[in-house]
Amino acid sequence: MSGRRRNSLLKRFFRSVGSHEIAPEEIFLDASNLPDFDASQFEGRLDKPIHKSTVSLVAVAFFVIAAVFLGRAYFLQVVNGEVFAAQSARNHLANSLIFSERGVIFDRNGTPLVWNEVKESESFAERRYTDTRGVAHILGYVKYPQRDSSGFYWRDTFEGLDGIEANLNSTLAGENGTKIVEIDAKGEILSESVVRLPVDGKSVTLSIDAELSEKLYERIVKRAREAGFQGGVGVIMDVETGELITLVSYPDFDPQVLTDGEDRKTIASYNTDSRGPFLNRAISGLYTPGSTVKPFMAVGALEEGVITPEKQILSTGQLEVPNPYAQGTVSVFKDWKAHGWVDVRRAIAVSSNVYFYEVGGGFKDQKGIGIAGIEKYARLFGFGEKTGIPLSGEEAGTIPNPEWKRKNFEDGEWRLGDTYNTVIGQYGFQVTPLQLTRGIAAIANGGRLLDPTLIAHATSSGMTLNASPETLRVVREGMRLSVAEGSAIAIHGLPISFGGKTGTAQLGAQNEFLNSWITGFFPYEKPRYAFSIIMERAPAGTTAGAPLVALEFFQWLSEAHPEYWKGD
Repeated sequence: MSGRRRNSLLKRFFRSVGSHEIAPEEIFLDASNLPDFDASQFEGRLDKPIHKSTVSLVAVAFFVIAAVFLGRAYFLQVVNGEVFAAQSARNHLANSLIFSERGVIFDRNGTPLVWNEVKESESFAERRYTDTRGVAHILGYVKYPQRDSSGFYWRDTFEGLDGIEANLNSTLAGENGTKIVEIDAKGEILSESVVRLPVDGKSVTLSIDAELSEKLYERIVKRAREAGFQGGVGVIMDVETGELITLVSYPDFDPQVLTDGEDRKTIASYNTDSRGPFLNRAISGLYTPGSTVKPFMAVGALEEGVITPEKQILSTGQLEVPNPYAQGTVSVFKDWKAHGWVDVRRAIAVSSNVYFYEVGGGFKDQKGIGIAGIEKYARLFGFGEKTGIPLSGEEAGTIPNPEWKRKNFEDGEWRLGDTYNTVIGQYGFQVTPLQLTRGIAAIANGGRLLDPTLIAHATSSGMTLNASPETLRVVREGMRLSVAEGSAIAIHGLPISFGGKTGTAQLGAQNEFLNSWITGFFPYEKPRYAFSIIMERAPAGTTAGAPLVALEFFQWLSEAHPEYWKGD
């Protein structure tokens, strides 16, 4: 190279060096000159700037994405804005019910009495009732959920009406669920989502035996139609547990008809029926008990010491008492026949009125327990108060006393004749068939007054009565004698051994009607069940009443279900 050329290159180099600083990336580091050089930490590596083509590619990608979003927004808001705005206005979200299923009701043997049936046309399952007669008042009926013309449920639950459907409604009902539903302007469902699942109601097993109830009901109906009774009741109670095996009331109604509400003619007939098919006679029917109270009055006389079991009283067919309001005259209190000399056992068996007049109100040298004692022992066995059965409409009944008379009669003075009539279950004495059955159960089981229950396998604690076992044994013997040779002989001769007591109560201004009773317990040797049957309001003089119903029913029971009296 010539000297001129070399000088020119050197001058150009020094000019370039002097014109700018040397950047770090222009320096090539030699790794060998660096102490502790760590290549993994990029020491000694030259960082390079991002290539322009990469930046351009990213910019294009963002532009495309932005264009897509802008195009979609334009399509929704400009091109089809009015269409989607109208659809948004028409569509709406609503909370929709998911109905729970109501609990099933079974009898003590597992037979369904009330169940549910799903219909495609309804949002909830419809209630279905057994066609077994004799259990309607126990079961009750329901009203369905109701909605208005726009489909809104203004009543979103089943409403239990009467019977177990009403009184155990919270147990049977369960809890409805909820879902969110999108509905268009035509009412069509576009989408739905469950928010809360429904909780179905709990099932209930009753103490009632449906088959026994139906058979007893059939025999009550048969006797009513043949003899002109307008109604009837049949109760069977376990004397150890308080479980009710039957609680039959005639006439009754069809729960299915009332629940469905479509058969207006039948429903109207229920409302106009003078016999009162909606009245549960077993717990709400108040009846003059007549001679069925005599076993309880015998307990009082024995416990108060006015008689001994061997004490005999002469019944000549009537009792004549001097009238203190008319000198030289007497008031006559009749027996239904002359029984001669009777002790307490036989007095129960033949149902001697005179005997109980004297031990109740006293006569000459025979002391009585008086109206206070009559009320004491009536209340001891649960009369005059509700039993507490879980059904609505139960009545407490009436035990006549001086205060009651003052409230109900213009001439409120209590007289000896009032005591006489009260002690034989007449005058203003009123009881329910369930009360009577419960009282008889206490005599049968040795003195425990149980709280009746409709739930299977429940055990009632009840209360222990202040009555001696010996007294109750004597009374049971009197009731056994009544079946063997006394007023309850109609049920003698069956395979089942009974203790029993009958009663007849006159009705009407001229005593032109009567009620017929029979009550008792079985088997006599080891009592397990108490029962009461009443046939209501037949023409005076009708003889084939409640005892005949009992005979026919217990004849069937002894053949069809011996376990009830054999204790199997």
